[in-house]
Amino acid sequence: MQVLNDLYDYDLKIYQDTLNFKFSLDSLLLAEYINVPKNARTLLDLCTGNAPLPLIIAKKTSLNITGVELQPEIYALAKKSVEYNNYQDRIQLLNINAKDTNNYFPGNNFDIITCNPPFFKKNETSLINDNMTKAIARHELTITLPEIIETASYLIKPHGKFYLVHRPNRLSEIIKLASKYQFEAKKITFIYSNLEKDAIMVLFEFVSCAHPGTKVYSKIINRDTKTYQNIFKGR
Repeated sequence: MQVLNDLYDYDLKIYQDTLNFKFSLDSLLLAEYINVPKNARTLLDLCTGNAPLPLIIAKKTSLNITGVELQPEIYALAKKSVEYNNYQDRIQLLNINAKDTNNYFPGNNFDIITCNPPFFKKNETSLINDNMTKAIARHELTITLPEIIETASYLIKPHGKFYLVHRPNRLSEIIKLASKYQFEAKKITFIYSNLEKDAIMVLFEFVSCAHPGTKVYSKIINRDTKTYQNIFKGR
């Protein structure tokens, strides 16, 4: 069932499917984590879902944004949301697999690339949801982490920024893959529900062809928070 919800306190609306797909906190935190350089003009959001990140970034900046979503039913939600908020002049949506994006754009094309990908490998012991819409969004059934990072490395401009949100248990794998494709981790932030438990999420800021040097932060997130705006301000 489709519903039109508030996108938290961003003065935006977003279409969701109460049975099959709703955006997650991960996308909001990723949107807030982005630091837009003054000379940046373009942003690519891989695995965009129903487009929460493109909508928030369009609200906050003047960037030209491309969102890529494979699943037709989720793409349709994104398209309706973009049109409802009147951002169709700055947000372009593609209904394709994110790993095929390099067939649509030349290399070295985007200033910023973002991704909130499927978190779980296909062979993990966790059960794959019988609902294929949810399963594709959560598990690497149609795209893998190496494919995402390789795609980003092809499409990013030299010294461009690549932002990724993922699970902490894949940290070493992410760092190794990023290094393989000439990304340097400049900022890493671990997200906790409280400091007595393990981190529940990790956010990365990678820079293409950059010198080594990483800053590591932590942040406690209360899921009952009413606003996430500027939650990483000053970092």
